[in-house]
Amino acid sequence: MGGPVFSQGAWARNAALYETIRTMPFNAELAAGTLSRARFRHYILQDAHYLLAFGRALALAAAKAPDPDAFVLFARAAEEAVVVERSLHEGFFRQEGIGPETFRATPPSPACDHYVSHLLAVAHAEPYPVVLAALLPCFWIYREVGRDIHARATAGNPYRAWIDTYAGEDFSLAVDRVIAATDAAAADAAPAQVERMHRAFTHATRLEWMFWDGAYRVAGWPV
Repeated sequence: MGGPVFSQGAWARNAALYETIRTMPFNAELAAGTLSRARFRHYILQDAHYLLAFGRALALAAAKAPDPDAFVLFARAAEEAVVVERSLHEGFFRQEGIGPETFRATPPSPACDHYVSHLLAVAHAEPYPVVLAALLPCFWIYREVGRDIHARATAGNPYRAWIDTYAGEDFSLAVDRVIAATDAAAADAAPAQVERMHRAFTHATRLEWMFWDGAYRVAGWPV
């Protein structure tokens, strides 16, 4: 069976990809406080679209959960994705003068659309362990990037609220719970399914890079 160390193996397999994410221009400039407002504006609009779909995928994970504790974990995570993190976006929306009409009129970018379509497809079609493996990179990578940026962020950084959220203890504990649930699911999975989990984890990690890269390039639809 999969054993309790799926998360360790998944992180090790994708360590080089994580380093690429950690050092990419978007995150380097976010830490320095020099990221342009246009790039951050694009990012928060897209992240707001993403979180709504991510919440739906988490709700589907809850529906597939094999026990009450896991059900509650992912049901609460779905609520937090939509309610708690949305409040963070709304603060930046006010700063940037983004109203509900602007948000509704801004379609998901190609990277955002790809990511959320993938997560929802996995959440609908795949078994519970594979769903968790696809959802885990968003939690885990954001925590590690948040911690890294927090450690090197400049004083008076205009993006401090974002940095503090993802570097905070509350978020870290939530990530630990999702890692533990994913490892528990892997422990009961057959080897072939564990390999599917690894593929799902790696693909979602690549999509994390694409999301930030698209925000840095302020990428929209070419046609």
